[in-house]
Amino acid sequence: MNVALVHDWLDTWAGGENCLEAIAALYPSATIYTLVDVMPAPLRRRLQGHEVRTSFLQRLPGARRRFRSLLPLFPAAVERLDVSGHDLVISTSHAVAKGVRRGPGQLHVCYCFSPIRYAWDLREQYLAQTGLDRGLRGWLAHRVLDRIADWDRRSSARVDDFVAISQHIRERIARCYGREASVIHPPVTLPAFDARPRMRRHYVTVSRLVPYKRIDAIAAAFARLPGRELVIVGEGPERSRIAAAAGANVRLVGQADDAQRDAWLRDARAFLFAAEEDFGIAPLEAQAAGVPVIAYGRGGVTETVRGLEDEAPTGLFFDAQTPEAIADAVLRFEACEARFDALACRRNAERFAAQRFRDEFAAHVAARFAAFRARRAA
Repeated sequence: MNVALVHDWLDTWAGGENCLEAIAALYPSATIYTLVDVMPAPLRRRLQGHEVRTSFLQRLPGARRRFRSLLPLFPAAVERLDVSGHDLVISTSHAVAKGVRRGPGQLHVCYCFSPIRYAWDLREQYLAQTGLDRGLRGWLAHRVLDRIADWDRRSSARVDDFVAISQHIRERIARCYGREASVIHPPVTLPAFDARPRMRRHYVTVSRLVPYKRIDAIAAAFARLPGRELVIVGEGPERSRIAAAAGANVRLVGQADDAQRDAWLRDARAFLFAAEEDFGIAPLEAQAAGVPVIAYGRGGVTETVRGLEDEAPTGLFFDAQTPEAIADAVLRFEACEARFDALACRRNAERFAAQRFRDEFAAHVAARFAAFRARRAA
């Protein structure tokens, strides 16, 4: 079976690249196709030597540094990727990868992180974040995104089989594309677990410091909670605004490697999470370390955290992304803290381990490909 893997772009390493790495390991001879490849050398080793082929965007002046500004060209770029020499096309897509063209003798399975967020649900937030939410530039940006959304809907017909990363995204695929999807949760690399009792002192959140993560609301909540310490692990453009909202009981410790992050997690009373995420790996990493989660009750996190209604809860939810709601959730957590067991948190996280993903995804694709071949033969 000759396999093409189509990924939106390669520039850094995040959850999407973890999925690409896991899928690439299942198909050692697969070729990776992508719009632009600017992956730093130390991260490139995780691609396991797979050949990478890029679109015409790679050759445009300045594209390596500013390729995101070329969004209007993304549909044309992905449509010109030539995957005709492959039997099976697997796209890993949060933007345009699923729009790659395939022939009648090819099966296209899309592992969908989300329909294009900045064309659909999060448009206003993205435009405000980039300063394109007003005036003539705002009008032009909306026109461009309207065209992108229209292309996104039409190009979804090129996918034979959608696999969503969560029920949350399955519902978004149905709403945006009118298509059904299976659900296979992404792989999560679980940190080591230490079952020994620990003196848990602080609260923690681990995140890129960008607007939709709402770390500013978490920091502001702890201004209302004197006597409790919050540790914020991560960096990003929102750092100065978050620091301004934080009180003396909030520490911004910056970027941390895996070992440092795991150390902050292991000693935490609870993990704070205020984003509406498509899936959300950080809350699972916290649970894997035995730490319960206090989370905004929307999005994929509702599938990975067991709430107070469960016999063995691993977290609790709040219903608004505001400092008031978060502060109240922390107080509710402290009132029932004895209900949370570190081992129960760990066992819940183990349901999402990387080997489970590899087994489920390989079996799903093999079944779909066998059925496709049988239809072709008939």
